[in-house]
Formats: sequence, C-alpha cells, structure tokens
Amino acid sequence: MKAPALCVVIHDVAEARLAGCERVIAAVHEVAPLPLTFLAVPRFHHTAPTPAFEQWLGDRSRRGDELALHGLTHVDEGRPHGALDRLRRHVYTRGEGEFWDLDEASAGARLREGIDWFMRNGWPLHGFVAPAWLLGPGAWAALRRCREFAYTATLRHLHLLPGDERITSQAIVYSTSTAWRRQSSIAWAAVLDRMLAANPVLRFELHPHDADHLGVRRSWQRALERAMREREALTVSQICERWREAASVEVPAPATATASTPTPVTASANDAGSARHRPAFKAD
Repeated sequence: MKAPALCVVIHDVAEARLAGCERVIAAVHEVAPLPLTFLAVPRFHHTAPTPAFEQWLGDRSRRGDELALHGLTHVDEGRPHGALDRLRRHVYTRGEGEFWDLDEASAGARLREGIDWFMRNGWPLHGFVAPAWLLGPGAWAALRRCREFAYTATLRHLHLLPGDERITSQAIVYSTSTAWRRQSSIAWAAVLDRMLAANPVLRFELHPHDADHLGVRRSWQRALERAMREREALTVSQICERWREAASVEVPAPATATASTPTPVTASANDAGSARHRPAFKAD
C-alpha cells in the first residue's frame, strides 16, 4: 500500500525559546499526537545549555521524537557581500543564517561541536539542518565529510547524505513578526497546501511563535488536519530511511523483455520529483 508522508519539524529548540516550543507542541497535539522532529541548538546565541534543558530533550527523544542538530549558535557572524547578500542575511533571515558564509574548516568545527554534544548526551543523531536553511559552499563541503549525518534540509528539498539524492519537499513555513507578514504567510501557505497535494512528502516547519497568533495557528492546524487524512506522520529521519529503502528495491524486468537482470528504482537529484522515478512509501 502506497502511503504519502508528512512531518512536523519544530525549529530553534533552545532553552530561551522553550516556552514557545511547548505551545507549538500543545497546538500540534490538539490535532493529533504526532511524532515530531526537533531542531536543537547547542549554544543558542552563545548561551550554554543547562542540564534541565538537556533533560527535556532527552525525554522527548525517549518518547519517540527525533532530535536533529540545528547549527551551533544560530547567529550569522560573517560580513555580507553586497546589497543582495545583506538583504538575505540581515533582513530575510534576521542575522541567523549561521552556516551561509563559513569556510569548510569553520563549518566543520561547528558541526563537530554539535555532534559531540549529541554524543555526550547519548541522543541518536541522523540530521543536520542549517539555521534559515542557508548552507554555503564551505558548509556543504564540511557536511558531506561528516558521516554522522544521513540527511540535511533546505527550503525546497530533503537531501540524503553523503550523496546528491534529494526528495522534493517544499517547506510550509510562517513569518509572524508583523501583521502583514502573518497575513502574507497565511495566504502563501494556502497556495502551497493546494500545490503540494500530490507531493510524496509534506513538511510543516514550525517556529516557537507559530502558536501565538490565532490566524497563523488555525492555518497550519487545519492544513495538518487535512493532511492527516491521507498521509502518514513520520519524523524526518524515518522519511529519509523509507525513501532509501524504497529506492533500493529492485523491480524485475517485464516478462517480454529478453534481459533477466532486475532494474533498480532510484530517485536522482534531477528526477526526484517525477512520478515515474518516485519511490513509493509503504505503510507498516
């Protein structure tokens, strides 16, 4: 049985944002008690994590939620290169695109510090997601060298590491800082909800303030409720694992063909979104 999937990802999981994260979790559970993927920040805005926060993360992991690494400090400390880069890094991402302008060595050191944090706490680690989904060339190079990661994510794709295979999956995301941003986000999310109806993976990417405004909260709750009718809720790592499994299944050649060698079904970077090459999810 083919089963399209959905995932709910909570960004910026840090002690300073924990109250907001818990409001989002409660709002998700008003729809259904889904498995969640938490993007955890080791030293959010340079603040060391407390034992209480690490205990909270450990409890979520033991409940079946996924913890993924989300940068190190969540602060972009580089210098913009021109007006467009300044717009991207200081207006659009509000100075939080930490991994956009790092060289390979710097990115690798930050990744290693985050990996060590997970190891010290005994948490399973499968994914890394850069703050604001911004990965520069140096960060990409460093990430591909880290064998601890099975995936990363950008705004429009899930990327299976260390190779180039990707799953087309536009994130549904909201901006809540001003009234016009909230209204624009609600309108755009409604468009995406229709556009992505046939997409194999639907991603709800929520931030700590996304349960604080009634219109925004109702928008993603209703979209999530609709999606639950036809999709299986999984963590991001579960989706990536199933995608790999489906892509590795060999399909026998047609009976009329002279060749007897099975043909593997794969999804490349260029055809991951096409129906012909799209691996099917199988329900448990």
